[in-house]
Amino acid sequence: MQRINEDIKTGNFKQIYLLYGEERYLKNQYTTRLCKALCQDGDEMNTHFYQGKDFSLGQVIDLAETLPFLAERRVMFFKDTGLFKSGGEKLAEYLASPNDTTFFVFTESEVDKRSKLYKAVQSKGYVAEFTVQDENTLKRWIAGILGKEGKKISENTAQLLLSKTGTDMENIQMELEKLICYCLDRDVVTAEDVEAVCTTRITNHIFDMVNAIAEKQPQKALQLYYDLLALKEPPMRVLFLIARQCNLLLQTKELKNRGHDNKTIASKIGVPPFAVGKYATQASHFKTSVLKNAVKQCVETEEAVKSGRMNDMMSVEILILSVLPS
Repeated sequence: MQRINEDIKTGNFKQIYLLYGEERYLKNQYTTRLCKALCQDGDEMNTHFYQGKDFSLGQVIDLAETLPFLAERRVMFFKDTGLFKSGGEKLAEYLASPNDTTFFVFTESEVDKRSKLYKAVQSKGYVAEFTVQDENTLKRWIAGILGKEGKKISENTAQLLLSKTGTDMENIQMELEKLICYCLDRDVVTAEDVEAVCTTRITNHIFDMVNAIAEKQPQKALQLYYDLLALKEPPMRVLFLIARQCNLLLQTKELKNRGHDNKTIASKIGVPPFAVGKYATQASHFKTSVLKNAVKQCVETEEAVKSGRMNDMMSVEILILSVLPS
């Protein structure tokens, strides 16, 4: 990120940029900044956008070979094409020696670092990975956004906000906009404000549901399920999230038993380090055998629904009741 900032500041750009990773907000922010820096305002003749896989690489290369029209450069933007996982060989060959006046900006969620296209970009351009930001970074970012609006937030209240929003910066940004409007005439954002206007992620409902299961409170678990249905969440999505939660708990429990620390566990199961403590606490309420059986039951429930042997809504109700630890 620092390299991109420096390139924009000096105007000394790489010909190819690859921005990838889980953090969409930062990827979009830096893609927009590169667009403004590389492209003349309103220049549709020399600025081109491609998304997904619905385009011809042959036509892209032909266009890349065309000199810009009354401009310094032609700029081509690609988003979520999947070319860095498969199908990018032809473009990789071209990027080994591209037209000097054509610039490329790729934005991807996932890449294969072994692919020819990744290696070509790494060799000729600049690669930036945008990972999920840690808790302290997010708290500083939250405080910074609110500070620009003349508002303050305590560390505990910022923590409460993160517990509701998760680490997705796009989601946090939307919730902060709601808070700023709600606290228009006040300079301190309180926990009561967060509780009043911020939306709780569905994954939090799932976490609470599994907690209720662990505490042998079937009625509470079912009520949380009915709340999700009232919010128009499809039963099969709820089933998927229950399965995901049980699988994360199983992995956390097994990795803890092997002596791994929270940072290592976070890396292996794909969650922020500050979330591992919650998973470890919840996992401690289940035997390993119960969690393994729960994951198995989730798979069997999905198969039963897809084969038409069970109704989707009822199947999740039965699952919630059947995975209660004995």
